[in-house]
Amino acid sequence: MKATKKDIRALSKKDLQDFFVSQGKKAFRGTQVYEWLWQKSCYNFNEMTNISKEIRAMLDANFVINNIEVDTMQRSQDGTIKNAVKLHDGFTVESVLIPTYSRTTACVSSQVGCSLDCKFCATAQLKRLRNLNADEIYDQVVAIDRESRLYNNMPLSNIVYMGMGEPLMNYNNVLKSVEKITSPEGLGMSPKRITLSTSGVPKMIKKLADDQVKFNLAVSLHSARNQVRTQIMPFNAKFPLEDLAESLEYWYQKTGKAVTYEYIVWDGINDSREDISALIEFCKIIPCKVNLIEYNPIDDGVFKQGSDASVAQYKNALEANRITVTLRHSRGKDIDAACGQLANKH
Repeated sequence: MKATKKDIRALSKKDLQDFFVSQGKKAFRGTQVYEWLWQKSCYNFNEMTNISKEIRAMLDANFVINNIEVDTMQRSQDGTIKNAVKLHDGFTVESVLIPTYSRTTACVSSQVGCSLDCKFCATAQLKRLRNLNADEIYDQVVAIDRESRLYNNMPLSNIVYMGMGEPLMNYNNVLKSVEKITSPEGLGMSPKRITLSTSGVPKMIKKLADDQVKFNLAVSLHSARNQVRTQIMPFNAKFPLEDLAESLEYWYQKTGKAVTYEYIVWDGINDSREDISALIEFCKIIPCKVNLIEYNPIDDGVFKQGSDASVAQYKNALEANRITVTLRHSRGKDIDAACGQLANKH
């Protein structure tokens, strides 16, 4: 039976150095290969031009690079780009490039499907098939950076872990991907330009704090009342708001970093005065800001965007309590690239 080649990007720099030494070669060859893989985002051993053909053949005989491929790319009328990304085992996820006049943002996926069950999100209807590896997340960023340079004439400036999947349910791979993206030996991006968005897994938020991460944290909140939140995000029954609040206090105590709450206002679901008051009280727990996000329908008709008057009531009440609030309008709706719409429809 033919031996399966190892995924070379699962190896550390030390592992690569040790491999070359075991083959009677100099350890620095491992460093060279590591640079090709992570700094130069090289997916082909034959393109590693500063190492000999003999060594390239040796790498090809022992290893494989399981890089992603952009299967299809769609461009929205507003300039947003959505990639259907094919993984080495045939699964597909989606990632998005969101451009503005001053910056471009990559929205990347962390799971095939999702571990959680938010009723308003198309991805949650797919269920989780597997976690993405760190290199598969890293590859999405590389692909979007290239598109940003090609179509927007600027390098990628920001990253949000806000695509398919719950990042905190793929904790180790997500943090490894951030390490590769931010390392001087990788893409060298600042962690301050990275935001991880979670639906709220208290235990893992505390772990983020303990691990002293340098990136930003956003929480997909949508209600500060347990009864309502459990209705729209059933996992809230297991991770109630009291536990989430405690974990966020812990986060702020450990990191000193404010948090962003993502919040959609729906007609007849969370648009009452009671809902607004509950959000204001929740916002007093730690320093924060609120993004009021436009809802993007996923065809079932159960959830309907709250009225302009309801959204204005939220905004005015938050501002009256000196809570920073921003209205976020969706991008890429015409190609199902907006928040909550990623569902591999193609």
